[in-house]
Amino acid sequence: MTTAASRPASMVAVEVDPRGERRFVLHGVPWSTYVTLRDALDEDRGGGVRMTYLEGTLELMSPSTLHEDVKTILARLLEVWATERDVDLRGFGNATFRREASRGGLEPDECYTLGALADQGTPDLAIEVVVGSPLVDKLDVYARLGVPEVWVWRDGVLTVHCLTEGARYVVDAKSRVLPALDVSQLSSFVRPGESQTKLARAYRDALRP
Repeated sequence: MTTAASRPASMVAVEVDPRGERRFVLHGVPWSTYVTLRDALDEDRGGGVRMTYLEGTLELMSPSTLHEDVKTILARLLEVWATERDVDLRGFGNATFRREASRGGLEPDECYTLGALADQGTPDLAIEVVVGSPLVDKLDVYARLGVPEVWVWRDGVLTVHCLTEGARYVVDAKSRVLPALDVSQLSSFVRPGESQTKLARAYRDALRP
């Protein structure tokens, strides 16, 4: 009898966004294959390839320059806020988070914890920049991993998604992880194509009395 682990994975969808982002998805991928691929790419310095795994479906994505510009601006702005407000916000970039029992794994574009990251833990806050059309629902994966909050930037709009007790995300006007932060003010400084340094400095000045 052929098992799920022995069946070959099949590629069923490919997307090439005109802004330079490439995605393709494989179905029928065993957990062990996903882990092996992710670890092999990391060892070969292939960390630029993002993987999202959900119940045997594996999406691989090569981020565009727009994607990386936006996620870096968001990270720099958030870190400016944390510095100005003396908040112990610790960044873990696009580290891989996965959990076999939840059948899910991914790399955030950026992620943070308040204080130290617990052993085998997950971030308190993740940032996702969406360019094009994802082929796997990353919010579903984040919910399975128990990440309390995910910020999603898409088409110039930053949306805060907060995890409920029912393990589903709801959109909120403000951050629950960082309730003192004005998300609308921060998002107004996310202007891709402009000087990241000047944007960070302008945001810093706006935070000061």
